[in-house]
Amino acid sequence: MKAETMAQTITIEPVSRVEGHAKITIHLGPDGQVQDARFHVLEFRGFEKFCEGRHFQEMPAITSRVCGICPVSHMLASADAGDRLLAVEIPDTALRLRRVVNLAQIVQSHALSFFYLSSPDLLLGYDAPPAARNVLGLAAAHPEIARRGIRLRQFGQTAIELIAGKRIHASWAIAGGVNASLSAAARDQILAALPEAIETARLTLDWFRASLPSHDEEARTFGHFPTLFMGMVTPDGSLESYGGRLRIIDAHGRLVADQLDAAQARVLLGERVEPWSYLKSPFLKALGPDEGAYRVGPLARLNVAQRCGTPLADEEFARFRSLSAGPVLGSFHYHYARLIEILFGLERIGELLDDPSCLSTDVLARASRNRLRGIGMSEAPRGTLFHDYTVDEDGLLTSVDLLIATGQNNLAMNRAVTQIAKAYLHADRLDEGLLNRVEAGIRAFDPCLSCSTHAAGTMPLVVEVHDVNGATIGRIDRRA
Repeated sequence: MKAETMAQTITIEPVSRVEGHAKITIHLGPDGQVQDARFHVLEFRGFEKFCEGRHFQEMPAITSRVCGICPVSHMLASADAGDRLLAVEIPDTALRLRRVVNLAQIVQSHALSFFYLSSPDLLLGYDAPPAARNVLGLAAAHPEIARRGIRLRQFGQTAIELIAGKRIHASWAIAGGVNASLSAAARDQILAALPEAIETARLTLDWFRASLPSHDEEARTFGHFPTLFMGMVTPDGSLESYGGRLRIIDAHGRLVADQLDAAQARVLLGERVEPWSYLKSPFLKALGPDEGAYRVGPLARLNVAQRCGTPLADEEFARFRSLSAGPVLGSFHYHYARLIEILFGLERIGELLDDPSCLSTDVLARASRNRLRGIGMSEAPRGTLFHDYTVDEDGLLTSVDLLIATGQNNLAMNRAVTQIAKAYLHADRLDEGLLNRVEAGIRAFDPCLSCSTHAAGTMPLVVEVHDVNGATIGRIDRRA
């Protein structure tokens, strides 16, 4: 840690475990207490604009390159939008395989978030030295947990590669289905690796559940407040990640809307632009930006679902829902929900691949453009992802709108930053422990800032504290 008293700046290295370029400003009132805090996303995304003029059939391959963390999610949402433009029902096997690949993506991404980015805080402590509070420090202190986390992520990535041809930036899902069927050898390889992955998920859940009493303070302060929740479900209300319909509930668990397709949901959602961030702030238009703020992602999906739909995940789902009489409101519990979704994803992959129809070669419906607008969606690891395309008569894109999961959590992330700052910041305290708790509150949402705004460059997280007159009285600056 290096302090420069004249500039009142503290520079801390290494770079924080937040994917993307962000800044946090904390504003103090006349009494020296926190009045407000803002989470600024400073990257600018031009992806929608430079896709204009491309043919919609190219978009799954193009948009899989929006992000190296979420390529499968964009590929599948884009292919779903293409299905709408073709106005076709894709073959059952193609839908089955898309679901498997999406679940494998959720497994590998959740493993990255939990084991690589968040478990150093949970196992080493929020105040541990930054040089040790990372995945290498975790491997040194808890080698078996680190090994299992790496192996779990490897399972998801391998499953994606065996089905889609590449671990990242695949060009496999296309409008109308997929461009390659699954071989029996690839299916058997995935199924053979499932028992180890399920064992890791169960052991991690046992450890995490036992640790919850020691994280009671974080559960109360890391984004614990009422919002709406949105996620995908099956017709009977079970958890779904692809090909389902959307459900929205309020903070008491009451239904706001149910069984929405992507087009119906987009009509309900508005977006607000703030002058201090490139990340837009979606909300439910009927309620406005304050009352209409909602959360997406694993916590939201488990709150809106009535069950997971697989045996082991349903047992853990019952324990999760016992945390609260209604929806679980604390954003810290995104971690718990993420682990349950890993277990569900592994079980569901086994069910989908056990069906002989997964090996069918009937995987593509052939058609020409039949509509001028198509809105597709998938449940990305971080929440619901929309791809909204408008085309001309030749199928060339005239408008592209990507509504990213991280953006849909933006209003909630800003509230979480404020809540954490009020709980931990005092006028005479601006230290590494504060910075890391603010970061940890953001990490609970697992934001993908490059995905949501898209730009290249360094990735620092900056925290500034302003007095009542707007002057900067303290600063922590992490540089890449």
